[in-house]
Amino acid sequence: MSPSNGVAGEVEAANQKYASTFTKGHLALPPARKVAILACMDARLDPAKAFGLEEGDAHVVRNAGGRVSDALRSLIISQQLLGTREIIIVHHTDCGMLTFTDPVLRKKIKDDLNEDAAHIAFLPFGDLRQSVLDDVKAVKSNRLLLDVPVTGYIYDVKAGTIEKVD
Repeated sequence: MSPSNGVAGEVEAANQKYASTFTKGHLALPPARKVAILACMDARLDPAKAFGLEEGDAHVVRNAGGRVSDALRSLIISQQLLGTREIIIVHHTDCGMLTFTDPVLRKKIKDDLNEDAAHIAFLPFGDLRQSVLDDVKAVKSNRLLLDVPVTGYIYDVKAGTIEKVD
């Protein structure tokens, strides 16, 4: 493979280093701890480090805001085909999803790209704690998901701590 420029080139070099000492190819497909963690895609949150995870421990599903409706397909597959029996939802302080509304983003897309994004729900929220409660409720009430323990947290991006939301 010829080296790429920019960040892709850095990723390729880092992967070569990682692969040179890689010893975890034996791990089973289902996650060992039988948990799916749904978290925001924010670059300040590293679920493996923050939650003490190793490769093979958990399914970590990430999207903007850590929203359940955007992750439903992955959570169903995680439970039905790969045996997860617990779900953890993690939103975080200083989240970008608190900074806009659907109409604002749709206008930006229209102005920048001359495209209509009216068919997309971007799922912003105005209340962090309530967004966690809403997503926990969305999991618990969804008939396509198993009745398993579901816990919601807020991760503090300044302190690195989590606070349980219930």
